[in-house]
Amino acid sequence: MAAGDVRYDCEVIAVGELADQFFAAGIVVLFGEGVPEELADFAVVHRPTITTGGLRAGDRIHLGATEIVTVLAVGDVADENLVALGHLSLKRNGEIEAALPGDVCCDEGPLPEFGVGDRIRIVAGS
Repeated sequence: MAAGDVRYDCEVIAVGELADQFFAAGIVVLFGEGVPEELADFAVVHRPTITTGGLRAGDRIHLGATEIVTVLAVGDVADENLVALGHLSLKRNGEIEAALPGDVCCDEGPLPEFGVGDRIRIVAGS
């Protein structure tokens, strides 16, 4: 996959009532439309349009209209979970090794507010 190719693209269709508590801790929990009911309250639920996958360190994640973060580490099952379930635990913690198999660690910084209709796109890095 060449730099700039889209690995994953989706549209936010719902934001759980408790998701902002995770945002405050620098975490976004993404789930596709089949999110288990017990997880929906803290998830950003989305409908994917591109699910190629292949998530790697160096990729760029576009969160909404303006925020772009860089992937620093990808847990062993994170890409598989993203492609199969639309599930991703994105953490803006600056870590270069994923502590959990499903983690995607990114550069540190605040997270944007998410709303219905926002796009999340993962683009291959160089």
